[in-house]
Amino acid sequence: MMTSDYDLSFQRVVPVEPGDIWRCWTQPEHLMPWFCPLPWQTVECEIDLRAGGVFRTVMLSPEGQRFPNLGTYLEIIPNRRLVWTNALEPGFRPSALLSETPCEGFAFTVIIELEPVDAGTKYSARVLHADEAGMKRHAAMGFEQGWGKALDQMLAYIRTV
Repeated sequence: MMTSDYDLSFQRVVPVEPGDIWRCWTQPEHLMPWFCPLPWQTVECEIDLRAGGVFRTVMLSPEGQRFPNLGTYLEIIPNRRLVWTNALEPGFRPSALLSETPCEGFAFTVIIELEPVDAGTKYSARVLHADEAGMKRHAAMGFEQGWGKALDQMLAYIRTV
């Protein structure tokens, strides 16, 4: 049974245009500088921006441990909505959810929505989990704080480009 009780969400109005945020989510060179809350880093990124296309990152912990993440895009509406999941690999192949990933085997789907507003953009991120256990594990990893810090890093990056 699917329920929104298994969702984590984050929302904020930010003083930048949707196109700036879109570029940061869809171009590897613009995603890598902000995607992980520091001191973590994104050291690799591959994006094939189409339904069924690859979304792959490698995160580097402060201790030097590498954490690969692989998923696929489900929906792409430029400057408005981006949906991807780690439950499927590119080409919609079911994922084995390797245990060495930071999310340690729990499946999720990310929905990023960008809505133009007078002050800039209403930025919404929602992460859907298959069950309560996965949602709780993700929350315990610091979902809201981490996504907030990453957004702050994105906004700081946008001011530099």
